[in-house]
Amino acid sequence: MSTKKSYKYIEWLSPDEMHEASLGWLSEMLFCEDEQKFLNNLIQSYTLSLTDRKVFEESKKIVTELSKCEERLTELIEQVRAHERLLKIMLDKIDQLKMEKAYIETHNDLTFDINHYLEAYRDIKQRLFQLLSKVMKSQKQKRLLN
Repeated sequence: MSTKKSYKYIEWLSPDEMHEASLGWLSEMLFCEDEQKFLNNLIQSYTLSLTDRKVFEESKKIVTELSKCEERLTELIEQVRAHERLLKIMLDKIDQLKMEKAYIETHNDLTFDINHYLEAYRDIKQRLFQLLSKVMKSQKQKRLLN
């Protein structure tokens, strides 16, 4: 899946603002990491129901996408941590224009990548919750009929 990166505008950010943005990304992604553990436990709890032939293909697709999201999240967390460690380039009061420009470009790329990731992750979560809701309703109806 290829995504073309396009920026509506490039805003000048101070090193402090980039630091705050990085900390915000890291916080949100660590929350996603915890949330994915919860989702995995939820999937394990309903594994039998999710393997039902009525929902198997959909659940298989969602679980696969969620797994890919977990791998991508790990990569993004490492990229943000590395990006944060390199912030000193912007603060060392030494003119390193190429490195500073590369840092800003990396920051803009990370902004795009993280926003794209979070959007895709929210979509997968929504589809998973809809599927689990359908499965739970089906189970409840079966219990009521018995």
